[in-house]
Amino acid sequence: MTHASESLLEVSLPTHLLTARAKSRIGTWNIRTLYERGKSAQVAQEMKNHNIKLLGLCETRRNGNSLTRLASGETIIYSGHEDPDHDHTKGFTVLMTPEAARALIAWEPVSPRLMSARFNFKGRKITIIQCYAPTSEAKEEEKEDFHNSLQALVDRTPK
Repeated sequence: MTHASESLLEVSLPTHLLTARAKSRIGTWNIRTLYERGKSAQVAQEMKNHNIKLLGLCETRRNGNSLTRLASGETIIYSGHEDPDHDHTKGFTVLMTPEAARALIAWEPVSPRLMSARFNFKGRKITIIQCYAPTSEAKEEEKEDFHNSLQALVDRTPK
């Protein structure tokens, strides 16, 4: 499957997210919401301004799990509550440049607080785990469930 702006040759060539010759910036940002019109484009512009290839965004407040492409070319994968009618709370997104998106091998939305994404790395593969932990005011059961889910994800992540 190709994106509209990619040739079959571009898609078939393996892309590496990180190389020894070039620096790749990876970041994270608690943006409080991505559920407002135009917010994705605004965050994508900030990502370009700071030359970031891969940006994990916490507390995006989007429901569902999806991979979509923005009009500006960036790709977002997000994980939130599965029920579209659920309150828009929690959730997170990984925003990536077209180069990083081509290096994406797989991603797994685990919960509204936890997701993993696997990328090609020169000669290896890397897994990035994006998470959004409960605050100290959360119930102990919620915090314990989160930490158990995180540990289970780390344990099953390929080495």
